[in-house]
Amino acid sequence: MKGKKTLVLGASLKPDRYSNSAIHRLVNSNQEVVAIGLRSGEVAGITIHTFLTSFEDIHTVTLYLNPSRQKQYYDYIIGLHPERVIFNPGTENPEFYNVLQEAGINVEVACTLVLLSTNQY
Repeated sequence: MKGKKTLVLGASLKPDRYSNSAIHRLVNSNQEVVAIGLRSGEVAGITIHTFLTSFEDIHTVTLYLNPSRQKQYYDYIIGLHPERVIFNPGTENPEFYNVLQEAGINVEVACTLVLLSTNQY
């Protein structure tokens, strides 16, 4: 049984990046994962797309983009109609929190890795 379908936005092929670790942990936790990043490739069997894809049934978007890079994705993320957006450390963006909340999307300022390790995902 697959869990909540998660989009990792800001995915990295570099093993030392938190987004890379998050993909591994999500896959290991039986979550369905899709990913968008700057470079195409594969992490833990998940293809990293370099373009905005119309994914279906996204439950969670977990952000690994600093606030200055997020604005170009506002409409895209809202258009996916996720249940929630997780702002990982370093991605905090009060302006975007308001935009999301007005669209009826839950905002979590948290660390995906911590949520997974404490079974709060």
